Order: sequence, then C-alpha cells, then structure tokens
Amino acid sequence: MTSKPHESLDPDARPQRRTFTAEFKARILDEYESAPDAAARGAILRRERLYGSHLLDWRKARDAGAAAGLTDRRQSAARAAKKAENAELSRLQRENARLQAELNKTQTALSIMGKAHALLELLSESA
Repeated sequence: MTSKPHESLDPDARPQRRTFTAEFKARILDEYESAPDAAARGAILRRERLYGSHLLDWRKARDAGAAAGLTDRRQSAARAAKKAENAELSRLQRENARLQAELNKTQTALSIMGKAHALLELLSESA
C-alpha cells in the first residue's frame, strides 16, 4: 500500500476560521428555536453549515449575559481600537521614515551646494 504525499503544503492553503457576529448568532438562535420540528432545525444547521454545538455554546452565552455573551471576545471593542491604534502607529512610522529620508537628501544637497559655492568663490578670487 503506497501513501500519497500531501497534495499541498502551502500554508496559505489552510482554511480560515469562520467568525460570526452577535446579530447572526441571535438570528440563527431565534430561527432555530422557532422551527416546528427536528427536520426543520436540521435543515437550518445544514443550510448555515453549523453544528449543534455552535448553538449550545451560543445559547449558553446568550442566557449568561444576553447580547454581551454573543459577542466574540477576540473581536472586542478594545481589540478593535488597539488594532486601529496599531495601524495608525505603523502609518505614522512609515511617514516618519519617509520624511527622514527626504530630510537626509535635502541636507546632502545643501551641503553639496555650499561646497560648490565655496569652490566657485575660490576660483573667482584666483582668476
């Protein structure tokens, strides 16, 4: 029996983890709980590609803290603010590096112009 090597070892080929908004979770819970029978509930799970454990966790979170329990802690407002702050910081750092490079060019050009001016004065005095 031969073993097949992995078809793709590309790390970019890994699937991304799905995230769900609090509104989506609440809507699905309401729809699931209002379904008339088990077949309809199963159809909802299949349609949304969810597992029953998703709904158990969401229901537990909802009952523990209402809408606050349905929010993803990994995407909290503090984390979003920190992400925006980091983006602004990196933008400012890039701008600072660009301006430093421009300043160095300007200083070098001024230095060269000063030396050229001094050389021209020296040549004009000797002539």
